[in-house]
Amino acid sequence: MQSPDLQRLIQIIVEELTAAGSSAVPARCACHSLMYECCPDRLREVIAAGAERLGLHAVGGATSGVAAMIDHTLLKPDATRTDIEVLCREAAEYTFASVCVNPTWVGTCARLLHGSGVKVCSVVGFPLGATTADTKHFETRRAIFDGAREIDMVINVGALKSGDVRLVERDIEAVTAPCREAGVVSKVIIEAALLTDEEKITACTLAKAAAADFVKTSTGFGPGGATAADVALMRRVVGADMGVKAAGGVRDLEGLKAMVAAGATRIGASAGVRIVQESRGEKPVAASKGY
Repeated sequence: MQSPDLQRLIQIIVEELTAAGSSAVPARCACHSLMYECCPDRLREVIAAGAERLGLHAVGGATSGVAAMIDHTLLKPDATRTDIEVLCREAAEYTFASVCVNPTWVGTCARLLHGSGVKVCSVVGFPLGATTADTKHFETRRAIFDGAREIDMVINVGALKSGDVRLVERDIEAVTAPCREAGVVSKVIIEAALLTDEEKITACTLAKAAAADFVKTSTGFGPGGATAADVALMRRVVGADMGVKAAGGVRDLEGLKAMVAAGATRIGASAGVRIVQESRGEKPVAASKGY
């Protein structure tokens, strides 16, 4: 027999799936099964609104809000200490929200960024999400001990696609619980490119049930990165109280603005310096080797 908690969880997911398929919505986009407002083609008219939400000005120049919503990212396995030092120098110079790095570099980044106001973000269960919940729990606690103030965890994608929603919720809770205890921000990577629309809704609902702070589109190592359609769907499911992070393939200012227009409140990018320079009307430099 299912427990009351599991029954309620399933009920919430069913309600979200029903809402997504409601006949009250006038039309669906022809290119996917999302509501018509989610289609990237139809978002073009509102991308300009993203500039307003970012505090950007058409004549060039930008508020610090652009850099403050970017996680400056370097997750390649061949990243060297020198690469990490450059990442941290750039993050401090441009005042990004955080640097997002593999766990082995968390302590180094915490020392380099001490007093800068830039947070250290560590990934957990990265990039496949196929480790056990207790492993992710320990990895989270160790990253926090080393100085991480934000955690981006990858869900157990195989369990989700198997329909084991209780396992996925426990998997997420294994990370969000120690984050809550330590006052650390938790982000849940759903790897949207591997999921159906229904699975995306389920994943976001489970993340919300586990009290995560953000849902995040992608690892950057999967078959696809962030799309405006996925961000819009994720925003609709989680509502206004959770963050949505778009990551994977956001390489320029226009890409960032499209994600913000769709509902993103944080951007994961290795091209953060380029994006900020574009917002200032400067000639951009080549992007660093982030993903």
